[in-house]
Amino acid sequence: MTKANMDDSQNMINAEEEKTVKKPYNIRERKIKAAPYRKLIRNELADELYDRIMEAVVLQKKYKQPNFSAKDLAKSLNTNTRYLSAVVNSRFNMNFSCLLNEYRVKEAMHLLVDKRYVGKNIEEISAMVGFANRQSFYAAFYKIMGITPNEYRKQHEQV
Repeated sequence: MTKANMDDSQNMINAEEEKTVKKPYNIRERKIKAAPYRKLIRNELADELYDRIMEAVVLQKKYKQPNFSAKDLAKSLNTNTRYLSAVVNSRFNMNFSCLLNEYRVKEAMHLLVDKRYVGKNIEEISAMVGFANRQSFYAAFYKIMGITPNEYRKQHEQV
């Protein structure tokens, strides 16, 4: 077999391996969309909405509600979902569900290593932080942390 044939064979093997590699938990690449309406919101309004979003989502821990939606938040803030979405996208650099999941995962990370919750299983902790189901929790956790919740807990077990 010539050197060129060996290189071609190796390239075919590498191409085949690339086809069969699956992303865990069905995570898709994030697409950045152009949304011109984001620039139409006055900075003062965007700043005010940002503060109110932080108050509701972070301080009031609304992310713990499994069915909490952008529509619910917009209604409670007396705004519309388009403005809300524009502020979340421009100020947090993510969409609304990713924002909620980020805070849910951060809290789950604390609960997974807290001695008071050592008797709780992963599904119970995921429900405590607002995930509606186990699959959503595992996918979000893996996307943010790069490991599963079980692996995270094992890495941080206290001896």
